[in-house]
Amino acid sequence: MNRLRHKLILIFLAATLVPLAAILWMNAALLEQSLSYVATDDLDRLSKSLEVIAREYYRQAREDLKAELASGRLEGQRFTAAARASWPPFLQQFWESPDAERFVLSVPYGDRLNYLQRRGSEVWLYSRSLNSVRMEELREQIRQTRSRVEWLRQRNLPRGFTYTLILLSAIVWVLALASVVYLANRISSPIQELTAGLFQLAGGNFETRLHSRQHDEIGRAIQAFNHTAEHLQQSRDRLVYLTQVASWQMLARKMAHELKNSLTPIRLTVEEILARQPAADRRFLEQAAQVVVDEVESLERRVRAFSEFATEPPANPTALDLNALLEERIQFLSVAHPEVAYEIRPGAGLPAAWADGDQIKGILTNLLENAAEAAGPGGKVLCTTGAAEGRILVEVHDSGPGLSAEARGSLFEPSISFKKRGMGLGLSISRKNALLAGGDLKAIEGRLRGAGFRLLLPRAQA
Repeated sequence: MNRLRHKLILIFLAATLVPLAAILWMNAALLEQSLSYVATDDLDRLSKSLEVIAREYYRQAREDLKAELASGRLEGQRFTAAARASWPPFLQQFWESPDAERFVLSVPYGDRLNYLQRRGSEVWLYSRSLNSVRMEELREQIRQTRSRVEWLRQRNLPRGFTYTLILLSAIVWVLALASVVYLANRISSPIQELTAGLFQLAGGNFETRLHSRQHDEIGRAIQAFNHTAEHLQQSRDRLVYLTQVASWQMLARKMAHELKNSLTPIRLTVEEILARQPAADRRFLEQAAQVVVDEVESLERRVRAFSEFATEPPANPTALDLNALLEERIQFLSVAHPEVAYEIRPGAGLPAAWADGDQIKGILTNLLENAAEAAGPGGKVLCTTGAAEGRILVEVHDSGPGLSAEARGSLFEPSISFKKRGMGLGLSISRKNALLAGGDLKAIEGRLRGAGFRLLLPRAQA
C-alpha cells in the first residue's frame, strides 16, 4: 500500500548510489593508473643502469674473446673469397667494408659474440657464447623502456587525470540529474493532472475524466476521482430531473384543478339542455350531447392522470424478486398483445432489489406496454435481468423502429398524448419513481435494433 513511498525511496537510492558507485569506480581506475606511473623516474634510472651494464658486459665479452684468441684456446673458422657467394650476410658486409676486424652479434637473439678478421683473401670467424644473455632482446627492451619514459615525461599526467576526473564526474552528475528529473516528471505528472481535474470538478465540470495506466496509489486515486465525478454527475442529473418533475407536478396540479372546475359545469349544462328539449328534437340532441359527454369524460381521464402525476403516494420499499416480478408482468400483458413474442433472459442468482412493489410494477408495465406497441404484430420484446456495480438492473428491448435523437432528448419529459392507451406521462412517472427509489431509468442502445431501456434499482441488504 506504500508503493509510492517505496518508489521514491528507490529513486533516491538509485540517484545517489549509482553516481557514487560510478565515481568510486572511476577514481579507483584512475588511481590505479596514476600509481602505475609513479615509478617513471625509477624506471628511467633502472633502464640507464641496465644499459650501462649491458655495454660493460659486451665490452668485457669482446676482451675475453680476444684474450682467448691470443692464448690460442679459441679456434676460428676460415672463409675464402672464392666461396664468397655462399657467405652469410654479415660476412659479406664485413668483406665489403674497409675494416680489418669487427665484432658482431649472432642473429636473431644475439646470444653469441662473433669476431671477424680479414687476412688477405680470407676472413676468419671466431665465436663464443654469451651465457644465455640475449643481447638483441636486451637492447630492444632497453630501447622500448627509454621510449616509454620519454613519452611519459612529455605529458602532464596529474593535470590530465584531474581534468579527466572532473569531466567524467560532470557527465555522470548530468546523467544522474537528467534521470532524476525524468523520473520526477513521470511521478508528478499524474498528480498535476489529478489536481487540474479537481479544479475542473470544483468549477462544476462534472464530465471531467482522467486516464491512467498506473496501478499504485496514484492510479487508485485517479480511479476514485473518476468514480466521484461520475457519482456527482449522476446526482446532479437526478436533482435537476426531480426539480423539473416538482415544477411539472405543480403545473399539472393547477391545470387539473382549473380543468376540473370547467368540465363539471359543462357536463351538467349539456345534460340539463338535453332534459329540457321536446321529444321531437331529442334524438339529435341526445347524439350531440353524447359526443360532448364522451369528450368531457376523455378530458376528465386526462385530468385524473395529471392529478395522479402531481401526487406522491408514500413508498413502501420491500425486497423484490425482479425475475418473478418481470415474468408476472409479461404473463399479464401478453394476453393483450398475443401477436408479440416475449423472451426473458433472467440473471442467475439475482439478488433481491429494494423498492416499492407497486411502483416497480407500474414501471415494468409501462416499459413492456410501450415495447409491445413499438414492436407491433410479429415483433419481439427481449427482457433481461442482472446485477452491476452493486445495483440490480432490468433491460427491456423491442424490435420497433427505435428512438430518434429528438425523441431521446425529451423522452422523460411529461407531455399530453392523444394515443388510445397513453396520456404522455408514463415514462416521466416511471423515472421519477425509479429516482425516488434510489435507482434510475435510462434509454440505452437497443439489442433488437429498436428502443432499449434500463431500470436500475438498489440492492436489498442481505
